[in-house]
Amino acid sequence: MEYNILDIIKAEDKKNPLTDEEIANKLGVLRETVTEYRKEYDIPDSRQRRKEFIVKDALEILRKDIKLSDRAFAKELNEKGYNLARYAAASVKKEVIDILEKENINKSSDVSELQTEQVIESKNSDDPFSVIIGHEGSLKLQINQAKAAILYPPHGLHTLLLGPSGVGKSYMAEVMYEFAKTTKNFSEDAPFMLFNCADYADNPQLLLSQLFGYAKGAFTGANENKKGIVELCNGGILFLDEIHRLPSEGQEILFYLIDRGKFRRLGETEVTRESKLMIIAATTESPESSLLLTFRRRIPMVIEIPSVKDRAYDERFHIVKNFFLNESVRLGKDIFVGRDVIKAFMTYDCPGNIGQLKSDIQVCCARGFLHSTLNNKENVRVNFQHVPDHVKEQVLTATINSKELERFTKENIIVSSKGVEILYKDQYSSVERDNIYQFIEDKYKELKSDGYSDKDINKVIGQQVEDELMRFASSINLAASNTQEIVNIIGEDMLKITEDVYKLAKKYINGLQRKVIYPLAIHLSSTYDRILNRREIVNPNLNMVKDKYSNEYKASEKAGELINNRLKIELPEDEIGFIAMYLKHFQEESKLEEGRVGVIVLSHGRVACGMAEVANRLLGVNHAVGLEMDLSDSPNIMLERTTKLVQKINQGKGCIILVDMGSLTTFGDIITAKTGIPTRVIGRVDTLMVLECVRRAILPEDTLDSIADEIDNKDNPYRYSKVDMQDKGKAIITLCITGEGSAAKVKEYIENSLGESVRDVDIIPLGYMNNDDIAATIDRISRTKQVLAIVGTINPELKDIPFISVEGLITGKLIGRLKKVIRNENIFINRLSEVIPPDVILPEENYKYKDEVIDKIAENLITEGYVEEGFLLSVYRREALGTTYLKGGIAIPHGDSKYVTKPTIAITKLANPINWDGVNNVDLIFMIALKEDSKDYFEQLYRIISSVDALKRIREAKDKEEISNILFKNTIPAK
Repeated sequence: MEYNILDIIKAEDKKNPLTDEEIANKLGVLRETVTEYRKEYDIPDSRQRRKEFIVKDALEILRKDIKLSDRAFAKELNEKGYNLARYAAASVKKEVIDILEKENINKSSDVSELQTEQVIESKNSDDPFSVIIGHEGSLKLQINQAKAAILYPPHGLHTLLLGPSGVGKSYMAEVMYEFAKTTKNFSEDAPFMLFNCADYADNPQLLLSQLFGYAKGAFTGANENKKGIVELCNGGILFLDEIHRLPSEGQEILFYLIDRGKFRRLGETEVTRESKLMIIAATTESPESSLLLTFRRRIPMVIEIPSVKDRAYDERFHIVKNFFLNESVRLGKDIFVGRDVIKAFMTYDCPGNIGQLKSDIQVCCARGFLHSTLNNKENVRVNFQHVPDHVKEQVLTATINSKELERFTKENIIVSSKGVEILYKDQYSSVERDNIYQFIEDKYKELKSDGYSDKDINKVIGQQVEDELMRFASSINLAASNTQEIVNIIGEDMLKITEDVYKLAKKYINGLQRKVIYPLAIHLSSTYDRILNRREIVNPNLNMVKDKYSNEYKASEKAGELINNRLKIELPEDEIGFIAMYLKHFQEESKLEEGRVGVIVLSHGRVACGMAEVANRLLGVNHAVGLEMDLSDSPNIMLERTTKLVQKINQGKGCIILVDMGSLTTFGDIITAKTGIPTRVIGRVDTLMVLECVRRAILPEDTLDSIADEIDNKDNPYRYSKVDMQDKGKAIITLCITGEGSAAKVKEYIENSLGESVRDVDIIPLGYMNNDDIAATIDRISRTKQVLAIVGTINPELKDIPFISVEGLITGKLIGRLKKVIRNENIFINRLSEVIPPDVILPEENYKYKDEVIDKIAENLITEGYVEEGFLLSVYRREALGTTYLKGGIAIPHGDSKYVTKPTIAITKLANPINWDGVNNVDLIFMIALKEDSKDYFEQLYRIISSVDALKRIREAKDKEEISNILFKNTIPAK
């Protein structure tokens, strides 16, 4: 047996290793047998065995394009031989991005600026965060966290800001202070004080006197009593910058203040003072390695600010644009900025983030200013030659092709104190003939005079020429509404030749658009003139076109033969490449494959994001989106925000909107009418409902209506089927691959074998060969019938419907199971015993406070080796984001899966309920420490906590054995 297991593992597909369950099925043994053998001989599980291969391939993929979507990333992995669903690939992607980020960390700069200097027009908003670029984009989560920290009663949550130098930690702290002054937790004149820990890293005594003040006579020179920063900051916010420079002694000194809100001045022994302040700390280091655990635990809110390279292109454009605006105001001159300059600053990997970006743009403007001064120019012109060399070098080696980037670097701009103006080139609208060739020649001269080699010049021009060609083409399309105008410019013969080229190319290229004719005709007319005048035609992208646009290049070669015969010329190979580029970019875009149903949680107050985050974390996905409405917001504001969010997350199958107030239930019809996107609104929401909704929505085969119908049942808070299962007729489906005839024989066998047991059960025969979509057929049956099981020769693998093989039925091995299924017993295989060992079940515990419970449970998990030390801190961070209370006196605290070593669910039953979130009492705590691939365990726990009867029996249980029996005995029917 042992050798068989090892042989199977050695022979497995290394990219798709076998799970213990799959190995057990091959050998006909229990899964536990395989698991025990594997652990005994220190053989990693399937996920670990695959890790070295998948990480290597994933690094290769993401180094080319770190912004690759989850869908595209999954597709590329699967093309390399892996078999992963998109959500599993997303987990791998996240892990590999963390590796890449650690590789790229560069702490060479210590400038800290989050947004550009405020020369831009101020926004008409009462929200101080609205001045931050990205407040509705890449920084939305961080800003929501910051607001939650400020709003947490009574004096805010202590907060830790993470991120490399220059991302804007100091500025974020300042804006948090401005926001704080608008809330009830802080007064309008609340103080804000900065304390740089680096100044006192090696002098705890000086630290004490600065932070806490001192009493007269406390040390030599202390001639009077003096207040410290902590006392002066009472009622306000203290910003501790470079907190990682604070030694352990200093952290311990601050610990008492953070924990108790009390302190003593240096030299005082009896007087205890209080200071009600909020602490915001910032560090560029890993808190796990630079801060004490006891200190970290008392800073529950952790906000990580992304680097510039992680920001969206629209945000980077606004940052770059606004820095140029700043320089325009500083110089008192208008600044012309070439689009290649904008592109360079938007794409280079800036190690010092926004602070260094600002400095580089200042250098660029200084060079342009010097050039304009020396040449007596009134305004400043900034060209690619003025860009700092280290930025140019990155541009020369970069290979970034993005439609989103092109959207922001399509045109040159001019900036002045009045703002930014986009300069659309006049020559495009006048259909100038030599545009693309002139562009190449001008660029060549510019870069040659700047000292670049021909190889580097071709690299730069090659990246830009395709974009320039398409700008030229699109402008001709706009200008060419009148066919006669085109004929007047190029002649009727050239237009006719181009139309024939289009007809020829269309035979080779599906979806070629007719609108290619006008721009291609203008281009061919220019080409003809250049050949007659013996002017060189150079296409820097020729090799790329041959490689990537091979089909279009073949069509272009055929088109070239036609053009040569008609015009009596010989098109060079470079020109064939240009024609191929036109053919490539004038094709109809294929429709996006429909994805999954979107899930939006909508609430008044700070609730929605917390529930969405709980559901996403527990199910190992990032699917649900929370949207929170201030009580002062009007319904119209919320409707507009909800509409935009629906448009953003819709994957083609519509969105379910879970709302907490009846007044929001009308949003669905309005949004659908306005956008055409199907929506369903469910007029109440709790965490269990969000969990169930996301669980269903992540299945690609599920539909908007089927999910909403099941969720939207107002009669029972734990069961969400619109039609109660008890009111549905029961059914068993017999399914055979050969057809309904064979399935009918299986039906007959069941009726003869079980007799009266199936009298009230409708047995429905189906054949695989008779159904185009067997899953959809069964789904339709499930809407009117309670499908107890599928009995057949092939397993359709449908969630929540057990499968019983015909062979097992006829041999008698599974006849007992089918009987239990009919009696609603053992409908699902309960595996909770795998993750709930006896040592994590704690009945009748006497705790009085929430923190006490969390500490004890987590410490037990750490001691027993189920989780790493960082797990406890991650639980506290999660609690700070929102309540983990569920209906029925249940709480489900949980931490980050990266700290989990052995998937576990710890259960504590309290002798007396305790307050959990300031409102609700709890007596059953399920601390969840699961990996992202442990979704099945949570779904089985979900069945338990969704059953009023099961919860009642757990509460009545006297010891851990009774609790185990309730959890493991398969007595809860599937829903």
